Amino acid sequence: MYTVLLNACFPVIATIIGASVVLLYKTPSPVVRGFLQHLAAGVVFSVVSVELLPDIIKRHAPIYVVLGFGVGVLAMLWIKSLAKTLEAKENKKSGFPTAMVTAVAVDVLLDGFLIGIGFAAGAKEGQLLTTALTIELLSLGLAIAIELSEYGLSKATVMKTVAGISSLILLGTVIGVFVLAKAPDVLMETVLSFGLAALLFLVTEELLLEAHEQPETPATTAAFFLGFLTLLVVGMLA
Repeated sequence: MYTVLLNACFPVIATIIGASVVLLYKTPSPVVRGFLQHLAAGVVFSVVSVELLPDIIKRHAPIYVVLGFGVGVLAMLWIKSLAKTLEAKENKKSGFPTAMVTAVAVDVLLDGFLIGIGFAAGAKEGQLLTTALTIELLSLGLAIAIELSEYGLSKATVMKTVAGISSLILLGTVIGVFVLAKAPDVLMETVLSFGLAALLFLVTEELLLEAHEQPETPATTAAFFLGFLTLLVVGMLA
């Protein structure tokens, strides 16, 4: 457990670093943010296709794959719908954006749970997935700080909020590890399939959608393939 929590600290730190860059230096350009989002999408997709998917296939339990994958898709659609509903109630850029923060917190808690799933599948899978989500949460830290600053919050309030949100990664990781501790194969297959759906949703419906809202350049597009290739090679050498 100590090793797992130590690894989970990296995405926590990355989230805080992302916010610190915005608060202490300057807001990164849209091109830089798009590059990071493409890079994170490529890395996450690489872990899914190279590590998680083969592990799921070799268990040969299609019924549980369908069950876990279906629940994962429904859960992610519900979270996305919840986020839109909460944010729709906050149409004024004033005060503390409780709804927006709540939606992000749920998303970050799920990221931590996915790290726990990765380590339950194996140390290598957990470490690679942690690396992928560290890049994703660095980008998220930038986005959260920019969004909160638009509400007129002080730098101290923004930093405390980001730190509180990022700490949920550790909670989610612990929950994931305990849920899957000594889990039977059918439960592992179901939860791994849930994680597969959640990560694919993260790539297609969050990272890439947000990345395409930024100016497109050959470098930002290439970042996706760079991220994929990098984790592919690291996974082969690990």
